[in-house]
Amino acid sequence: MRTLLALGSLAACVLSGGFSHSAVAGVGGFSKSSCSFNGHKLYGRIQVVNSFPDVRVQVVNSFPNVRVQKVASFPDSCGKWQMVASFPDTKVQLVNSFPDVRIQYVTSFPGAN
Repeated sequence: MRTLLALGSLAACVLSGGFSHSAVAGVGGFSKSSCSFNGHKLYGRIQVVNSFPDVRVQVVNSFPNVRVQKVASFPDSCGKWQMVASFPDTKVQLVNSFPDVRIQYVTSFPGAN
């Protein structure tokens, strides 16, 4: 009975538009114009963590959402990451599957695709 009720609630939510296709696909919160994912900017001081990330990131060689350049200072534009151990702007977790955002490390021309 509970299973039937849960399935009915899920079906009602899907039919009413409660879930968007892009949110289920994994890149629904990515904004190219603001270079952010669900309000977490994809530039600035970045800390790599193993748990409780702001954004799950997959490193790829082709078709990235963001091209990332590691910099030592002035990470003030899209794709420029200053890697830090404390006081980050955004915490990321590197994953192999089901990422929020796909990145590619580059030495020049960082930014959103």
